[in-house]
Amino acid sequence: MAFSGSPRLLKGGLVLVDPASGAVLRIITLQYNADALQRSLQIMGVGGEGDRSEALRLKGPPVETIKLEAELDATDQLEFPGDNRDAVALGLHPQLAALEAMVYPGAASLVENDALARAGTIEIVPMETALTLFVWSAQRILPVRLTELGVTEEAFDPALNPIRAKVSLGMRVLSVDDLGFAHKGGSLFMAYLRAKEQLVSKAPAAALSNLGIGAIP
Repeated sequence: MAFSGSPRLLKGGLVLVDPASGAVLRIITLQYNADALQRSLQIMGVGGEGDRSEALRLKGPPVETIKLEAELDATDQLEFPGDNRDAVALGLHPQLAALEAMVYPGAASLVENDALARAGTIEIVPMETALTLFVWSAQRILPVRLTELGVTEEAFDPALNPIRAKVSLGMRVLSVDDLGFAHKGGSLFMAYLRAKEQLVSKAPAAALSNLGIGAIP
């Protein structure tokens, strides 16, 4: 096999994990990596404005949110219908269903809760979903909760199956404040935090002279 000389392109995606056992339940890779990744960090400071004694203290990790837009396209698969029968029959429905199922409770859980309600159960426990991990390289393996999922279907086959679509994802990173240290997601967040602290040492060193000053007054 000839070597192309080009590095293998890694893909970003989502991994669904059983929160109790840590077993991988499903892997969803992005067909095309997003061109941009928007991240926002809300600092968790202590005290209110003007509270001098708490000005430098942090209550915990910042609330980090991530937004991206990914593209899905089945036209390449449709060029080889014999090798891609599902794409011919269903277009992008399976890929979209895999993403949308992440924000739906399972049908069996809905039926079970309805049965409990009909039996007079006073308190119905909210349904727990799988732990979702957002993976964007080895440096970013983050436990997240999907907060926004938008789908724009842009082209259709003769049976009205979508064959080209854009998906916008909004996610909130779950920290140890949300999950605790003993939870699988909490340990993954701590690994992410420790890796970030190690990366700080790799940042280029700077001097006060770079800022046009010789010393701190």
